[in-house]
Amino acid sequence: MEIVVAGRHTEVLPKYRAHLEQKLAKVEQLAPRAQRIDVLVSHEANPRQSGSCERVELTVVDKGPVIRAEACADDRYAALDLALGKLLERLRRTRDRRKDHRNHTPLTPVDVRPLEQVPEPADAPAPADGAVETTLGDSPVVIREKVHEALPMTVDDALYEMELVGHDFYLFIDAETAQPAVAYRRRGWSYGVIKLDTAVRTDAPASAAVGG
Repeated sequence: MEIVVAGRHTEVLPKYRAHLEQKLAKVEQLAPRAQRIDVLVSHEANPRQSGSCERVELTVVDKGPVIRAEACADDRYAALDLALGKLLERLRRTRDRRKDHRNHTPLTPVDVRPLEQVPEPADAPAPADGAVETTLGDSPVVIREKVHEALPMTVDDALYEMELVGHDFYLFIDAETAQPAVAYRRRGWSYGVIKLDTAVRTDAPASAAVGG
């Protein structure tokens, strides 16, 4: 299994790389088919964030769904331990699900609410490699876009994969309706789903918009 280490605003010394390889050996026990682990170590120079200045992001690239975890601490060794703990727990879920997929039940009840009621995600995921960056006119607003391949899946599967990557929302194609949909985290173990009706409505005003 290949381990690819990169640093953002910081240098990753050989001593820390060796520590990484030793710690990440546990991953292969739970994911023997894993092809690669991407490790991103970043440093925040802002003194106001000294308590969480070191961030470690771990991504397991497998034949199945991508599994990801990240954590922050005042020390990169502690951040690694926290991120690895999350990653190993998600890998265990994947292994158990593969063993007994038939008996898997939805994690929580799902509700549908209007778009304007959806809470803003606390920590939106960073764009993956290959994202296209553009600016919004003459403003300083930067927009990053990326196109992902999407296979239809159930709401249950979408919630499951959202948990594996540790995000607060997940975009997918509903297998039952073929509609674009977003699953998102609410409070506690509660989730919501928004679906888009792509049918053309001739009676609707041209300027109508979702959540307007």
